[in-house]
Amino acid sequence: MTRQQLLQQIQDKKSYLCVGLDTDLTKIPKHLQSHPDAIFEFNKQIIDATQDLCVSYKINTAFYEAMGLKGWEAMQKTVDYIPAEQFTIADAKRGDIGNTSTQYARAFFEAMNFDAITVAPYMGEDSVRPFLEYENKWTIVLGLTSNKGSDDFQQLILNDSSTEKSKPMALYQRVIEKIAGWGTPGNLMFVTGATKASDFEGIRKIIPDNFLLVPGVGAQGGSLKDVSKYGLNKDCGLLVNASRAIIYASEKEDFAAKARLVAQEYQQEMSGYLMDNSIN
Repeated sequence: MTRQQLLQQIQDKKSYLCVGLDTDLTKIPKHLQSHPDAIFEFNKQIIDATQDLCVSYKINTAFYEAMGLKGWEAMQKTVDYIPAEQFTIADAKRGDIGNTSTQYARAFFEAMNFDAITVAPYMGEDSVRPFLEYENKWTIVLGLTSNKGSDDFQQLILNDSSTEKSKPMALYQRVIEKIAGWGTPGNLMFVTGATKASDFEGIRKIIPDNFLLVPGVGAQGGSLKDVSKYGLNKDCGLLVNASRAIIYASEKEDFAAKARLVAQEYQQEMSGYLMDNSIN
């Protein structure tokens, strides 16, 4: 998917909502748990109920990989069912030596036909480059995450003594600054956790044009208002993910209808922020 296609969808739907299909067999409604294809059936109903309100679906691959072959099959069927105009993300957090990353890229971009994949950048450029070489595919690099452990490394302050004008930077800021030069705003996004919304302003100074994938809104306590205030750019530049708050809005047979209501609330709030941001 091209950047323009993604932007057009945001404009048409007045939404930058990404629905996370982190589907756990133990958490879906009980009436579906005995279904022979329970995971896909659950996902199918969520997609049918929300596709006009969101612009993207993010599949956390761990929930599917844990089920072995059956899980992989459910994931592939889900990707195939998602409408073509939707931006599909494999939340796989891959990243390894070059030849291994090349195989990961083939798996998710070619075999499974995702539009994007999340990547861990700790091993450096040669671990990220194979993903960036695909045309009209996106690499979403971990920047600043919302988990408690992000303080262990991401927030560490670096002092660069190579020049007198250098200012101390957090490690995550240096990572984002460095990686931004490896791709373009047309193929490179960054994960930025919603619970770190106060840091968005500084991130936007480093990467004013790139999209940010923002998890942590909803069940994890992130504020859509704050994320939008500090993260929106002239083209929107945000994909805000909500998973549990939407897909587990009800434990009963009305789960899809309740999921739609929650997604609609997000979409309506986003529409207001887009209007304030002069994106039509």
